[in-house]
Amino acid sequence: MKTSDTDILIVPGWSGSGPDHWQSRWEAKLPTARRVEQEDWYKPTRDGWADRIVTAVRAATRPVVIVAHSAGCSAVAHAAEHLKPHEVTGAFLVAPASERAKRAIPGMADDFASIPHKALPFRSVLIASATDPYCTQDEARALAEAWGSEFVDAGDSGHLNTESGHGPWPDGLLRFAGFMKGLSLISTASQ
Repeated sequence: MKTSDTDILIVPGWSGSGPDHWQSRWEAKLPTARRVEQEDWYKPTRDGWADRIVTAVRAATRPVVIVAHSAGCSAVAHAAEHLKPHEVTGAFLVAPASERAKRAIPGMADDFASIPHKALPFRSVLIASATDPYCTQDEARALAEAWGSEFVDAGDSGHLNTESGHGPWPDGLLRFAGFMKGLSLISTASQ
């Protein structure tokens, strides 16, 4: 599957992704990518953030691939509970924030801090770092297992954000290209 054949929805986490963040760079580089804007990047609520994702998915005109980071990963899991089968082709989930980490953030709604532990109704990959201060690898592996996501160990990479040196994140773009290729193989096999 080519990126030009899909609507790529960028789902940042708490505070949004700044201009140097890899998500913002991908959004600028990939012509079919657009950010799912939240009403308040600093006070996420489960229904508010999930509804914005569901609305963006339903407004898409091509197969949807989601690219989420940090708390955006759990927003995708909350949204998945409201999506119909086949509304999303795949999700590329990077550096999820754990319940523990989200509960420590001022303004975080309790209903958003909790994370659904149900299988996602679409193919997904979860990329996690061994040194992420917001989610241990054990926590990330547990989420990957609960969501039915392929788990990828990103090694010593911090939170995979600008602060950890992942502004451009070329390795991530290569992984994303591989993920997209895998979606093509699944799409072809199901025809």
